[in-house]
Amino acid sequence: MTLRRVNVVILVLLAVAFLIIVQRNLLNLSDFLHKENPDPMLILPFESELSPELRLKSVRRGEEIPVLITATEERLGAVVAAMNSVYQNSKANVLFTIVTLNDTVDHLKEWLSKTKLKNIKHKIVIFKPELLSGKISKDPQTLEAAKPLTFARFYLPVYLPEAEKAIYLDDDIIVQGDIQELYETTLKPGHAAAFSDDCDSASAKGIIRGAGNQNNYIGFLDFKKEAIKKLGMRANTCSFNPGVILANLTEWRNQNISGQLEHWMELNTREDLYSKTLAESITTPPLLIVFYKRHSAIDPMWHVRHLGSLCDTFTSSQYSAHAYSRFPVNSSKFPRCGRD
Repeated sequence: MTLRRVNVVILVLLAVAFLIIVQRNLLNLSDFLHKENPDPMLILPFESELSPELRLKSVRRGEEIPVLITATEERLGAVVAAMNSVYQNSKANVLFTIVTLNDTVDHLKEWLSKTKLKNIKHKIVIFKPELLSGKISKDPQTLEAAKPLTFARFYLPVYLPEAEKAIYLDDDIIVQGDIQELYETTLKPGHAAAFSDDCDSASAKGIIRGAGNQNNYIGFLDFKKEAIKKLGMRANTCSFNPGVILANLTEWRNQNISGQLEHWMELNTREDLYSKTLAESITTPPLLIVFYKRHSAIDPMWHVRHLGSLCDTFTSSQYSAHAYSRFPVNSSKFPRCGRD
């Protein structure tokens, strides 16, 4: 009887050990399966290849980065492409402010709803053209360039009332770097904005119509006019490109930059201060005056101007492909086409 009891005890112990081993294996299998299924808040590789219902949204944490971009009816595709390039190349907590006209809002919402940008953080605000009353020349030669949204960048604090710092982007830009790097650029004390001074860039050495370098102040302003002479600016000063702006909005408000820009716009309607060699550029001249020797610089690779004459030889999609092949992600962050 004693031997039988010992055998029973041994069998019971073996059974318990077997159950423990099975339980541990099941737990290990559970851990393995958990690891094989990533956190639902992470982005899967090649996420864009998944069907819409399987795509997983990413979590954007950290300081909110305000990015303002304008959206005209005829360029909504460009706007979506620019926003998508920002979103795909950064994990930053970006808040887009899209400035548009009242009759474009519904179309814009439809564009966004049919792309993966439908879940981005954004707000749509309406630009009021009456802001420009009496501030734009009625010269037929410049009317085509005098589209209201071109001037939205002059009123950054109006559209971003709670922001202390912000980025403005033209809609013809493709972002190839992390927008947070640009946002973290340090502005000098007292400076309300930073631009790319691109006159030294090899891609920006073009002479416009044989009269005036596009990369110098003389290409944008008429230095024969008395109002310009009084400013004491040097005509050969390197100009900057306002298609990408990093703005200190606190300084912008304190210095009433918007009011200063409006002053020069109004004066131009009376005295015709802008250079005729770049007649289609009517937003850059007042910015050049107001920020003369009073702006910080961003890395020129954040904004490469017009890249030769590609605008004349490529469609938008062809241009983008060419720009990416010529300027890889680590060397050119903002290939773009066109002038401001």
